[in-house]
Amino acid sequence: DNALAESTIGLFKTEAIRDDSPFRTGPLKQLEDVEWVTAEWVDWYNARRLHSTLGDVPPEEFEAAYYADLETPSHPVLAPA
Repeated sequence: DNALAESTIGLFKTEAIRDDSPFRTGPLKQLEDVEWVTAEWVDWYNARRLHSTLGDVPPEEFEAAYYADLETPSHPVLAPA
């Protein structure tokens, strides 16, 4: 919804666009500079950022654990006698 979009845009402005952003190596003078910073931030946000709703683990780590848990049987499998 709109609240989620506004929240994400606010995070982007705070974390990627500000002059002291770790994603920037200098001023954003050209469109390519903005595109590069945006791509770096989106990759970081989707893959490596710690998300509180995921237990403060990065999304890639959470996803790997989720699928590993699906592959693990919930009860021991008995071998045929």
